[in-house]
Amino acid sequence: MKHRHLLPNEIDLLVDGEVGFGVAPLRAHLLECADCAEQVEEARVVADALEQLPRFSPPYVFADKVMAQVPVFVPWHVAARDAATKWLPESRPLRVAAGALAASAAGAVSVGTLWIASRGELASLASGAAAEGGRSLVTGALHDLALATFGAPALATVAQLGTTGVAIAGLGFLGAAAGTLFGVRRLATAAHRGR
Repeated sequence: MKHRHLLPNEIDLLVDGEVGFGVAPLRAHLLECADCAEQVEEARVVADALEQLPRFSPPYVFADKVMAQVPVFVPWHVAARDAATKWLPESRPLRVAAGALAASAAGAVSVGTLWIASRGELASLASGAAAEGGRSLVTGALHDLALATFGAPALATVAQLGTTGVAIAGLGFLGAAAGTLFGVRRLATAAHRGR
């Protein structure tokens, strides 16, 4: 032990009062090396001072306050289960009745779908009518929305420009929306960092 000083973990063993194989040579080294004896004494003073400090424990609401600040990702299937659970009745008989009602509704829809699918001409007629009705409904709604939002002169301009004008206007709208979203996100980030 004369050729080197004690290592930090060896000093810790001596300060903690450990006994066992390998500690006796360390104690013998302290009798020969004043530098190591001084380091052990300084470490004892620090350890004793730390032992004298009062013990603190966080308040019982500490974990709740910390977890309130942590964003928790909820998977979609958990969110769907929780939303469905809110609508389920509390009592067992009402749950059984709700399950029976849901099963009968699902069965009726399944039987109706199979019946329509077995009638090829009826299925094509129904799908064609639904597609035409849906297309006219969507077109009318978009026209009314554009008229209410932009006014008749803007619609007349878009009609003159044709498909290219609509594409350019759509790209301009998407660019403006993306720029707005980016700006709002930057403002929120800056406000969050400023806290």
